[in-house]
Amino acid sequence: MNSQYGRLHHLFEQNFLEYSSYVIRERAIPDIHDGLKPVQRRILQTLFNMDDGRFHKVANVVGETMKLHPHGDASIFSALVNLANKEYLIERQGNFGNIYTGDQASAARYIECRLTPLAKEILFNKDLTEYVESYDSRMLEPVTLPAKIPLLLLLGADGIAVGMATKIMPHNFCELLDAQIKLLRNEEITLYPDFQKKGLVDVSHYDHGNGRIRCRARIEELNEKTITIKDIPHGATTQSLIESVEKAAKAGKIKILSINDYTAEEVEIEINLARGVYAKETIEALYAFTDCEVAITPNLTLIKDNQPLTCTVEEVLEHNTQKLVHDLTKELEIDLARLLEKLHARLLEQIFIEERLYKNIEEETSYKAVIKSVDIALQPFTGELLRSVTNDDIERLLEIRIKRISRYDINKQQKEIKEIRSEIKTITHHLKDMIKYTISFLGDLLKKYGHLYPRQTELCEFEEVSARSVALANLVVGYQRTSGFLGHNIKAEDEKQDFTLNCSEYDRLLLIFSDGMYKVIPVTDKLFVGHELAWLGVVEEGLIFNILYRDGQENLTYAKRFTTPKFILEKEYRLFSEDKRSKILLLLMGEGASVHVSLAPSARAKTNTLEVYFDEYLLKNPSAKGKRIAARVVRKVADSTGKAAPKPQRQNMPLLDLVAAPQEDDGQKGRGEDEEEGNE
Repeated sequence: MNSQYGRLHHLFEQNFLEYSSYVIRERAIPDIHDGLKPVQRRILQTLFNMDDGRFHKVANVVGETMKLHPHGDASIFSALVNLANKEYLIERQGNFGNIYTGDQASAARYIECRLTPLAKEILFNKDLTEYVESYDSRMLEPVTLPAKIPLLLLLGADGIAVGMATKIMPHNFCELLDAQIKLLRNEEITLYPDFQKKGLVDVSHYDHGNGRIRCRARIEELNEKTITIKDIPHGATTQSLIESVEKAAKAGKIKILSINDYTAEEVEIEINLARGVYAKETIEALYAFTDCEVAITPNLTLIKDNQPLTCTVEEVLEHNTQKLVHDLTKELEIDLARLLEKLHARLLEQIFIEERLYKNIEEETSYKAVIKSVDIALQPFTGELLRSVTNDDIERLLEIRIKRISRYDINKQQKEIKEIRSEIKTITHHLKDMIKYTISFLGDLLKKYGHLYPRQTELCEFEEVSARSVALANLVVGYQRTSGFLGHNIKAEDEKQDFTLNCSEYDRLLLIFSDGMYKVIPVTDKLFVGHELAWLGVVEEGLIFNILYRDGQENLTYAKRFTTPKFILEKEYRLFSEDKRSKILLLLMGEGASVHVSLAPSARAKTNTLEVYFDEYLLKNPSAKGKRIAARVVRKVADSTGKAAPKPQRQNMPLLDLVAAPQEDDGQKGRGEDEEEGNE
C-alpha cells in the first residue's frame, strides 16, 4: 500500500512540475532576450512569413499562427489585438477596439493587420535566429527573435503562471534608447514608466521596477460646478472609472448630479456636481474614493536562460544593450564574410574573362581535364585573390554563359569591385569600435521613429489623499444618556438624544467619561457605552483639553491641560486614578479657557472664590495628575461669565462644546485644610 502511495505521489509531483514549468516558460512569462511571450513571438513570425507589403485579414493571420501555437484561435486573436493596440509592431486597419473605453475589437474576419516598418527593421534576421521544430514538427519556429530594442520594457507585460506572476510596466521608446546610449557611454540612467492612457504617475517608490507606483487621472475644473476627466490611469477604462464614481456617489462619499461619457479618440468624462458641492473639494474626493487614482505594484519577473528570474529595470536594459552589441557585431561579421566572398567571386570572374582563360578549355575532352586546366591557368593570379581557389570556385566560373562573356563590361565590373571594397572597409572600421557603431545605430532609430512616440504620462509627485480628510460628514452619531447607547443608527424619533455629532465613516470617536476613563472607537452603528459619557468628539491632531476634576481620595480639585492623546483603538485609558468619588467637574476645549470656582466657606479665609486660567498651566501628558487649585473643597464651578457650568442639554452639541456637568461638594473638607488655610 505504501509503495503504491509513493508511486502515485511521485507521479503527481512529476506531472505538476512539468505542467508548472510549461506554463511559466511557454505561456505566461516573457523572455528577457526579445521581451515576448511565445504566442506573441509566433504571431510576429507568422506575419513576417506572410509579409508581402499588404494588409492581411486577422482571421488568416490567426489561422496561420495556429500552425505554430497549439492553444486555439481565441488566445491568438486576443494576443494579436493587444499587441496591435500598443502600436509599435503591428499596423492596424479596422476596428481593433478602444483602449480607453474597453470596447472589444470587431470579429477577426473584418479587420486587417501587417508588420510596421519598425518591426521589420528591428525584429528579424535569419542569420541570428535559432529555430526549433513546431509542436507538430511540420514547421520551424524561432526560440527568440533577435530584437534590437528592449521590447520587454517597451511593451510591458502581465502574466499569471503557476506559483508566480509578472507585472512589467511599459516605458517610453525614446527614453529607453537614450538610456541604452548612456549605458554604452558608462553614464548613470533612470527609467520610469510611460502609459498609453496618459494621466499622471508618481514614481517615488518605483524601486527599479519592483516597488509601487500611483497613477492618477487628469482632472480639470471646468467651473466650480463642473469637472472634466481628460486622461485615465493605467489599467482603468472609462467604463470602470464611471462605475467607481457612481458607486462612491451611491455610498454617499461624493455628491454628484450627473456623469456623462463623451469619449471618442480622446477621453472626456464630464461630472456635474450637486447643489452645495464644489469642484475643488470633489476632485480630492475622486482621487480618494474612485478609480481616478490607482496603486500598482510592479513585479519584474522574466525568463532568462530557461529559468524564471526577478530583475531590475536597469539589469534588463543592460542585458538588452549587451545583446544588441553582440548581435550587431555578429551581423557585421556575417556581412563582412559575404562581402569578402562576393569580392573573391568578382575578382575570379574578372581574371577569368579579361585574361581569356576560358579559351584554355576549348581543346579539353573531359570535365576533369577542364577543371584542371582552369586551375592551372589561375595559378599565376593567386596573389590578386583573397584566398586559394577551390573546385566550387572553378565550377561557378564554368557556369558563366557565352552571352554574358560577350557583353562583359570591364568598367562596370571595376566599379562594382570598388564599391565592394569600400563596403568591406566601412564594416572593418565599424568592427574596430562597436560601441560607437551601436550608439550610431540607436541614434538612427531615434531620428527615424522617435517623433512617433513622445512621452504620454506626466511624471509628478503628489501627496496621498487621506480618505478621512475628504470624506463627507454624512453620518450623524447620537448619544442617549437614558439608554446608554451611542451610534449613527440611534433614531431621533425613538428618543431625544443628549447630543449628536456629524462625522464620516473614516473618523475615530474620542469618548471621555465622567469617572476619568477615556477611549477611542470607530464610528459605530449602535454601541452601549453607559450613562456617564462626559464628552464626545472626533479625534483630531492638536485639540487642547482643559479639565477640572475632583480626586476622590483627597477630596480636592485639580486642574490640568493636555492635547489629543495617543491611543490604541478601543483600549481603555484613564485621566486620573480610579476611585468611585473621583469625577470630572468641568471640561473645556481650546486656549483662553477660564472658570470661576466657589470654595467651601472658611472663617479664616480672605475669600471663598478664585479664578482659574487654564493657559497658566503647562500642557502635560493626559495621565499626569495636574495641579491642585486650592486646599479647600470646591463647592461650585462656573464659567468666566459667572454662570454655573451647564449640565448636558438635549440638543445637537458642536464638536468642541462643553458637555460635562459640574459637581456639588458633599460638605466635607479636604485633609489638612485647616493647616493650609492658616498660611493664606
